[in-house]
Amino acid sequence: MHAITIEQPGGPEALVWADVPDPVPGEGEVLVEVAASAVNRADVLQRQGFYDPPPGASRHPGLECSGRIAAIGPGVSGWSVDDEVCALLAGGGYAERVAVPAGQLLPVPASVDLVTAAALPEVVATVWSNVFMVAGLRPGETLLVHGGSSGIGTMAIQLAKAVGARVAVTAGGPEKLARCKELGADILIDYHEQDFVAELREATGGAGADVILDIVGAKYLARNVDALAVNGRLAVIGLQGGVKAELNLGALLAKRAAITATSLRARPLEEKAAIIAAVREHVWPLVAAGRIRPVVHATYPMRDAAEAHRVLESSAHVGKLLLTV
Repeated sequence: MHAITIEQPGGPEALVWADVPDPVPGEGEVLVEVAASAVNRADVLQRQGFYDPPPGASRHPGLECSGRIAAIGPGVSGWSVDDEVCALLAGGGYAERVAVPAGQLLPVPASVDLVTAAALPEVVATVWSNVFMVAGLRPGETLLVHGGSSGIGTMAIQLAKAVGARVAVTAGGPEKLARCKELGADILIDYHEQDFVAELREATGGAGADVILDIVGAKYLARNVDALAVNGRLAVIGLQGGVKAELNLGALLAKRAAITATSLRARPLEEKAAIIAAVREHVWPLVAAGRIRPVVHATYPMRDAAEAHRVLESSAHVGKLLLTV
């Protein structure tokens, strides 16, 4: 088969479409004939040499895909050859085929075509596990999403609105904020021009955010704590603004607030399966009904993954970038 390989870490040109051995499904796995994959920030970090796949995972990038089941491994039930699926991966999505643990499969929703379904697994699993399973966002609460126009952000807006929460977003510029508003965002903050702490306080009557979903990390840590409401929860899922920062524990104590930090890729199979089961139960009906939809900025042939990476790194996109086989 063909897959994107990374012989040496580097820029987008390090992504090379090459002949590689076919994967073989092991115990509890299925082989998926890939229709599409999606580009995530983690793929960029892997290409640059900063984020290796976990032990035993495919060395090819790609944390999600859609396609059809081509073969069933030992010990798998409930799935059949030719089923249309999308899948959460630890790696290997940038390829013509990938072996996937059966617990990380989802059926393609009736309202979504096979290619577009590749935009769903990583963002839905990330948002649902962090905002709802860990941070416990409830109806009537306020969620602040940093990077509201990203793939994660566009999904977080929709899911939070679907459960009856109020949504604030930060994004870079009026065009991106306009797209966030179309998806249901209530409070729009341009991080180039506005202080999100001050804007959020004004919009909430001084209360702040009950939950914050943060992709920035160190750069925003102190300000995120300032922006939290009493009993607020900060969920850190990215480190685009660095890994080390000083934290005033007194401010955290005064608000009786909590900070969690999670990643999805290296979690044990049983934890990923539990997240996917929760997504299928709680989110998939919303997708099937058309209340939640993936936002796709552009689609590229997989052999042109380098161009998709350039677009992602430019931050000129809104939503997801897809790669098709």
